[in-house]
Amino acid sequence: MRPGKYIIGGVMTQDDQNSLNHDAEIVESICAEISKAEPSRRSRILEKFILAALSSIPWVGGVLSAAETYRSEGGANRLTHLQTEWLKEHQKKINLLGQTLQDIGNRLCNLGDEIEERIQSEEYLALVRKAFRIWDESDTEEKRRLLSNVITNAAGTRACSDDVIRLFLDWIRLYNEVHFAVIKEIFQNPGSTRFDIWSGLYGDIPREDSSAADLYKFLIRELSTGGVVRQERDVNAVGQFVRKRAPHVRRGAAPTTLESAFEDSKPYLLTAIGKEFVHYTMNELVPRIAGESETQ
Repeated sequence: MRPGKYIIGGVMTQDDQNSLNHDAEIVESICAEISKAEPSRRSRILEKFILAALSSIPWVGGVLSAAETYRSEGGANRLTHLQTEWLKEHQKKINLLGQTLQDIGNRLCNLGDEIEERIQSEEYLALVRKAFRIWDESDTEEKRRLLSNVITNAAGTRACSDDVIRLFLDWIRLYNEVHFAVIKEIFQNPGSTRFDIWSGLYGDIPREDSSAADLYKFLIRELSTGGVVRQERDVNAVGQFVRKRAPHVRRGAAPTTLESAFEDSKPYLLTAIGKEFVHYTMNELVPRIAGESETQ
């Protein structure tokens, strides 16, 4: 959205003018900054990537337009108060965007020449646009870091199809840091029970009727129904899950309490796709999968 023109106006201070020019210079210099080393190769590989990322964020065009208007009129124009505040609001984010694009660009160029075709393909650029739309909506550094990782790794390995990568992007948009913390805990300690997971993350066990217990049950339920985690099951020689036999229960008094949110007898694992999610988002670089072609 471009800043409005018909709100009661104000005069930009010198600091505001400097910030506006600085913001425009950041966006305009992104390509040049990441093209300093091996300029022709970097420009060729990264040009479409950068344009796809910038085109997916609506306010970038407004910043550049306002900056160009200001500079073309020699600084003599009067920006409205709303325009000035709008530009200030985006100053931090545009700096962060520039740094993110430079970091990803440097990592992409370190992956080798074989990824050039992949980075310039429309399939990959569609993933970039989606990732940066989510990046713009994200309010935490953790989510932005995961998005940077998945876009970098999606260029460097083809262990997962682009459909699965889109699912990973949806998970990053949907889930919060507490979800990611549970995923990391299970990944690092496969076979953990709900008691183990909570103890590893937070320590003391709260009451069953507390809001913390309600939240924890919600997290485990969301990750389970979403296909990220599952309870441990036996499998046969061809990978089929073996049905558990119902344990023989002696007749007697029925239990007087429901199963605890912090139950300690059922181990949890990441699903196969859950492990791929960790590899694509929580490592700086995905290791090549055994048997994967070097030219993929």
